Amino acid sequence: MAGNNLLSLIGWTFLPNLATGWIQSIYYGLTIRAGDRKPAPNSPRYAEHRRRIHILVVSLYLLYTIYEADYELRRASTYYADLGVPFAASERDIKSRFRRLAALHHPDKLMSSGGDASDTDFFIHLKTASDTLVDPARRFAYERFGPDVVAWKHCVTVRDFVVRGVQVLVPYYGLAAVAMYVLGLLGYLDWGRYWRWLTLIVLCVLELHTVTRPSFPRLLDILINPILTRFTDHPPYLPFQAITLARKLSITLYIAFSQIGPLLQPPSQRGVKPAEATEKALQQSLDRLEQTARSVDVDVGRLMELEMAPFAGDPEVINSMRTKLKEWLVQNTIRADPMVKDALGRSFQRRRVDAPAGAKGNR
Repeated sequence: MAGNNLLSLIGWTFLPNLATGWIQSIYYGLTIRAGDRKPAPNSPRYAEHRRRIHILVVSLYLLYTIYEADYELRRASTYYADLGVPFAASERDIKSRFRRLAALHHPDKLMSSGGDASDTDFFIHLKTASDTLVDPARRFAYERFGPDVVAWKHCVTVRDFVVRGVQVLVPYYGLAAVAMYVLGLLGYLDWGRYWRWLTLIVLCVLELHTVTRPSFPRLLDILINPILTRFTDHPPYLPFQAITLARKLSITLYIAFSQIGPLLQPPSQRGVKPAEATEKALQQSLDRLEQTARSVDVDVGRLMELEMAPFAGDPEVINSMRTKLKEWLVQNTIRADPMVKDALGRSFQRRRVDAPAGAKGNR
């Protein structure tokens, strides 16, 4: 599992960029006629072509990794598929089916007809599958934690298996959270950080809900599996298969969106981190507001000059008009503003805090 994750990480690191370069070269070779100049590597046209091709490559590689993860699950099969019984099979049905398969694949019978060690291994696998599914506690644990429960020797009851499974589950998500936090501090996986954390939390809660409930998740039992069995030849999922697929898809989506996210930004914000982009947008808004305030101030000054033009040359009248205008502005505009009234009221209230009874004025 760790080796597959490492190969997937290496693939996401190198393959999309390499494939983008190759596809862009092929695209120019097919669409640009001989003698015409190709776009320069640093030109806007070249960058736009590369952006679109890279988005397409990452999207296709994302679909391929989803298909690969599902294919690995189907190839690994399940105890139910190996025995040829449905998920709702009873203990009697499972035992009956195993006896029929044992008659066909028993080592003594196969050895007499020239069988090899692989036939013995397959019989042992069928025996393990049968023993697991006829035991209610082990069957419950297998459906939620997978074939690893066979190695949990000291677990007997359902509670034992759930406690052991949670002990494995919690460190997994704890390490995932620490890894995401560290990568965020290092400047990686910045795009969609909120949704990434939300996805991790939701996935953890859903997995805890799945492994602690006696029945299959409703989403799996009512929606996903019926659609798969009715419209496709895809076998239905067990809970542990759905969890495994969701884990792989979450990691793949994290990496894919971290590569596609920056390419979907406006050209002026590409290459800028989300926090820096927000700060830059805020600074631009403040600059526009400051320019608007300056233009309004200039317009007001001009209007005042026009209003005062008839009184030019009479300083006493001008001073009187300015004094009256100032008083009118204070009385009717500033003090009448609801926010100003609220601020004054709060200020007076704070000044009167802890004043003794009957005190007058402020402190």
